[in-house]
Amino acid sequence: MPEVIIYSTPTCVYCKMAKEFFKKNNVRYAEHNVAEDDAAREEMVNKSHQLGVPVIDINGEIHVGFNRSELEKALGLR
Repeated sequence: MPEVIIYSTPTCVYCKMAKEFFKKNNVRYAEHNVAEDDAAREEMVNKSHQLGVPVIDINGEIHVGFNRSELEKALGLR
């Protein structure tokens, strides 16, 4: 199973959609709330070079935003 990290905020609709997608597909993930965790926010910016969320790290491959087909491909779900 790939290592998945999602950088998110509590009010982000696309973050919620991504987490629901992961749960529906039984994908384990670590979540970092960048609204409260300065170190996680800095880590996210270093990886993605931007402040927008969600930022999803799948085995070191960075995905910005919620793109279902892109995530399915990266996770080997299709």
